[in-house]
Amino acid sequence: MEKDKLYRTAEQRVEAKIGFITHLTVYVLVNLMLVVINILQSNDTYWSVWPLLGWGIGLACHGLRVLMDVPIKNYKEKMIQEELNNM
Repeated sequence: MEKDKLYRTAEQRVEAKIGFITHLTVYVLVNLMLVVINILQSNDTYWSVWPLLGWGIGLACHGLRVLMDVPIKNYKEKMIQEELNNM
């Protein structure tokens, strides 16, 4: 039983890391395209910085969540057990 739980935890961590790598790849490709469009279309305004910053903040939060491995599911399970004990 304990091995199954460890396996599920490891699987969730791997999925989180793959999800972050996918997010990072899409961020780089899309924003590279936006920067190229920005350079080709308008030399006086650099509007492509705004999507870079906005999306970058979200990407940083995603990265921190994966890196720090915040045990949200473990916390949720603990809260469920407390509720069951209080019933």
